[in-house]
Amino acid sequence: MTVEVKPEFRKDQPALRKVGNTVRERLAANPAVWKVPTDKAEVFAVADFMNAEECARMIAMIDEVARPSTVFDLQYKDGYRTSYSGDVDPHHPFIRMLDRRIDDLMGIEPTFGETIQGQRYMPGQEFKPHHDWFHPNTSYWEIETARGGQRAWTAMVYLNDVDEGGTTDFTDLGMAIEPKAGVLLLWNNTDAQGLPNHATIHAGRPVVRGAKYVITKWYRAKPWR
Repeated sequence: MTVEVKPEFRKDQPALRKVGNTVRERLAANPAVWKVPTDKAEVFAVADFMNAEECARMIAMIDEVARPSTVFDLQYKDGYRTSYSGDVDPHHPFIRMLDRRIDDLMGIEPTFGETIQGQRYMPGQEFKPHHDWFHPNTSYWEIETARGGQRAWTAMVYLNDVDEGGTTDFTDLGMAIEPKAGVLLLWNNTDAQGLPNHATIHAGRPVVRGAKYVITKWYRAKPWR
């Protein structure tokens, strides 16, 4: 089946393809990186990316900045994303260290990365199925693509084990990933040609018992500002 490609997606396609190639080669050469077995998307995992002390420190920092989460065009009361989240101080030495560690692993220029965001999910809270890449014909399209272009890669670290629930489900891939403290999850939001990959749709399922803490860092096609 042929999927029509929106003209808006062509603008960043060469840059996204270049970033994709760079990260793909970098991860393939790293024995600590595990590639999730699927042909529909590029998803990778790294165990013990953060240690227990680092995870605990990050959780405390998230608690300091957490506010009701937003999703561009939607408000918290819409129930689409019911977690609490907040951007941590990018100039804090600990955050700068984590930024460098993720940048170095992926081989992406630091200027391409957004500020690390922390997220906290309590029982019943979730993030319904969504893409991390930007959709045209939205209120934020022009603003976001003008300050770094389309989103390329996502890096997400689980900071704690969850008693029950809180899986990250890639619904089109038939994959449910259980949160485990210190594990880094990476995925390419585009395909090998540099076009948004619809199969990367994913959801943060409701926490049933306990709490779920994660940090997320998104990378753009071009330097982010």
